[in-house]
Amino acid sequence: MRLLFITATRIGDAVLSTGLLGEMIAHRPGIKVTVAVGRLSAPLFAAVPGLERIILIDKQSYNRHWLKVWRHTAFRYWDIVIDLRGSAVSYLVPAGRRYVIGKRKPGRHRVEELGDLIGMSPPPAPRLWLAAAVRERAAALLPDDGRPVLAVAPAANWQGKTWPAERFAELALRLTAEDGILPGARIAVLAAPQEMFQARPVLQAAGERGVNLFEKSDLLMAAGCLERADFFVGNDSGLMHLAAAAGIPTLGLFGPSPEARYRPWGPKAAFVRTPESFEELTGAPDFDFAARQCFMESLSVDAAETAARNLWARVSAA
Repeated sequence: MRLLFITATRIGDAVLSTGLLGEMIAHRPGIKVTVAVGRLSAPLFAAVPGLERIILIDKQSYNRHWLKVWRHTAFRYWDIVIDLRGSAVSYLVPAGRRYVIGKRKPGRHRVEELGDLIGMSPPPAPRLWLAAAVRERAAALLPDDGRPVLAVAPAANWQGKTWPAERFAELALRLTAEDGILPGARIAVLAAPQEMFQARPVLQAAGERGVNLFEKSDLLMAAGCLERADFFVGNDSGLMHLAAAAGIPTLGLFGPSPEARYRPWGPKAAFVRTPESFEELTGAPDFDFAARQCFMESLSVDAAETAARNLWARVSAA
């Protein structure tokens, strides 16, 4: 059997799709998998069981990137096609069963939508596929020295949903203080290389307990290091979804993005948002998605700390 899996370009959406792919593989031993995915998200699928090929989707004008995907898939029979981009490709290749995502459903989380696609409730949770070599390299970056690890991701792909770095720094120090949830913990700071300016203030505040993961790790290394952490706090981002998929307690911070659709998924996940709802923020007369400003200022450190403590208490009790 062969499966063509067309998934998202953005890292967060790609992570959320892994549960659906994993479910299809689990019930079809020996199935051969081809994944069409954006270049940034492609490493997430490098260790997928039964992987035959990864087709990189590099966006081009006039949707010419879909022509490339079609050329690589049109002359092979696919037992199953799953298309989470709703492209024409899924209808132009020979296939047995086709699952093509439709319009967004109001009030449904993205993971729930993917479960709806195959009629599965509860939906399959996102997961990570990491090779042994990746985990070994992650262990070298974040060795086990007996101290817990707080993972912090202070950046995001849009300034509007990025909580101020100085507040991340204060929160990290509170959570790792003697009366915090992780006394004396190392503070591992994660970000993409181009996001150093957002990550460095948190690392500096952490002092000797800080671990720089934004200059030393790629996406897979970040996933491997997150598996070794004890708690994660970060903006609504791909790293947030990676942390939840890794199975560690994950707190996502939300403002001008909809938590109903994109909150971290899983029994060890929670979110805290600005006092204003997504609708109140984005519906304001002066709101501009293109603006280079922060819309997270009203989320206090106290509120974030309370949410973190509540999540830790809930997970610890479970």
